[in-house]
Amino acid sequence: MGIKIIKREGQSFKDRIYLPAIFSGMWVTLKHFLRNLSDTSNIKTLCYPEEQPIDITSRYRGVHLLTKRDDGSVRCVACFMCATACPAECIFIEAKEREDGVDEKMPEIFTIDLLECVFCGGCVEACPCDAIRMDSGIFSFVAQKREDFLLTKDKLLSHESMKGTIC
Repeated sequence: MGIKIIKREGQSFKDRIYLPAIFSGMWVTLKHFLRNLSDTSNIKTLCYPEEQPIDITSRYRGVHLLTKRDDGSVRCVACFMCATACPAECIFIEAKEREDGVDEKMPEIFTIDLLECVFCGGCVEACPCDAIRMDSGIFSFVAQKREDFLLTKDKLLSHESMKGTIC
């Protein structure tokens, strides 16, 4: 018939009780523990938040910010492209007519819910005006209340002054 019987490995009593595998794993752990106990200079730890990570690249996405033009006006034209591109649907925009004649409209309300945001950067890629960015340098955002995680237009514009700093 051509049936080939293959012997199954691990059928001995020693293999079935797993004790040798457990002890060899514990031995490896004990060796690392004793080595680190005798020479603590090899232990790589970071006392966060007192010490900030130094290996963050310039492409790392931080908290959002809204940019301004040279004349100080908001660069956003309320085109809703960022809100449309957002997979988490965490961007809320309410447009109003612009009085200064620079553009047709501007955001009256621009809110990002950081608790819903997945920091994918889709909003940055979708923005035709380079109005929203994620290079604020703020990589950890801590708050006490849920409402503090809602970034309003004023908060997003104030991040421009903190650009490049780590919070």
